[in-house]
Amino acid sequence: MILYGKQVCLHALEQHPEKIKTVYVAKSGEHAKGLLPQALFHHFHDKIKFLEEKWAQSMSKGGNHQGLLVEMDDLVFATAAQIKTYDFIVVLDGLTDVGNIGAVIRSAYALGADAVIATGVNQLNIEAITRSSSGALLELPFMIIPTILDTLNELGQVGFVIYGASMEGKNVQDMTFAPRRVLVMGSEGKGISKRVIPKLNHKVSIQMKHSFDSLNVSAAAAILIHRMSHAIH
Repeated sequence: MILYGKQVCLHALEQHPEKIKTVYVAKSGEHAKGLLPQALFHHFHDKIKFLEEKWAQSMSKGGNHQGLLVEMDDLVFATAAQIKTYDFIVVLDGLTDVGNIGAVIRSAYALGADAVIATGVNQLNIEAITRSSSGALLELPFMIIPTILDTLNELGQVGFVIYGASMEGKNVQDMTFAPRRVLVMGSEGKGISKRVIPKLNHKVSIQMKHSFDSLNVSAAAAILIHRMSHAIH
């Protein structure tokens, strides 16, 4: 896969050097030295290729590549068996916006979730999600499973307690959580699917200081993940 943008590319180069195929740098060799720390420049010297700006723009499909692109091995998805060995899983119910998905994954990795499952979709733009997660997707076990009901049933059968983010739920600050737990986050516009509601063991909400409709899904996820990572009974 092709990643672009300085932050995510540097993360890939530093954390996953064995997966790097080619490092593409727009403009000159001196520019490369400015983009890459000296140690990385020397380590990947044989894999660096210089591109004219028009080709860098083409490879990044017009995105802001910041002069740096990386070709690396495709992401290897987690397996269902692997996911079931963890304690805290975030399940996304029909989220499609790659910016929001990436932001949730970034929070999940930073704040203590063990894995993320995207449901209700057949495929996603993994390169874009990796970029919007600032590289966290390369570190956190991730799966795409089209059917959320099957996912929740399987997790429930192996002892997970299912919590769903809902404005009608109990204040997350007043709750403690099971050692093996799932947080379900609904889609940007519709929230958690109606068919999923009966599968929830508990609904959780974030108490607002001021009257307001709701938080962005990635902001809400960060708050809930942080609380659910610490308030364990």
